[in-house]
Amino acid sequence: MTRRVVNYSSEVSRWAPDAEVRLHAAAMELFLEQGFAATTVPQITERAGLTTRSFFRYFADKREILFAGEDELPGVVARIFSEADPDLAPMDVVRLGCHSVLGPRLRRLRPDLLARRRVLESDEGLKERQLRKLAILHQAATGAFRDRGLGALEADLAGRIAVAVIDSALEQWLTDDTRSFETITDDLLDALPRLVTSASDKK
Repeated sequence: MTRRVVNYSSEVSRWAPDAEVRLHAAAMELFLEQGFAATTVPQITERAGLTTRSFFRYFADKREILFAGEDELPGVVARIFSEADPDLAPMDVVRLGCHSVLGPRLRRLRPDLLARRRVLESDEGLKERQLRKLAILHQAATGAFRDRGLGALEADLAGRIAVAVIDSALEQWLTDDTRSFETITDDLLDALPRLVTSASDKK
């Protein structure tokens, strides 16, 4: 009787429906263990029990592991604006979106976000890539504000403020979980009028 020898990696890469998840998990483990720069694609695929060919079916390079879901950002922004009353002020739209859309989404992702943050902080070369993600978010928010009737200048400014508030709230929330993301967002948005009034009073 002839015994069939199975190539496990080949079989998994062909049939496993969770290949992308396994690659992501394996990569994050290695990034945290030995650093982003020291981790190679073959190491990632070996730990995941997959082939290198399978990796490039899902990711262009290892950096894409850290920025997976970036292409979903415009859709997330579109959902925030679609659920907002047309008469809401720009920053009230941001507040509503942080409460109804971003907050619940981020809570589900907190462990992954914490791990990702550790990797980003450990490698200077990744910071430029992070700026691209914020730029995508700004572009989507600016376009959405334009669709709500703001002029080009106001829409751009509102988009930049929205990104700054969300980015700052996320950083504070990941650093200190004693307050919710929504509470931190509220505090930041409530501070904006005080900043403007304070600046005006000094003139």
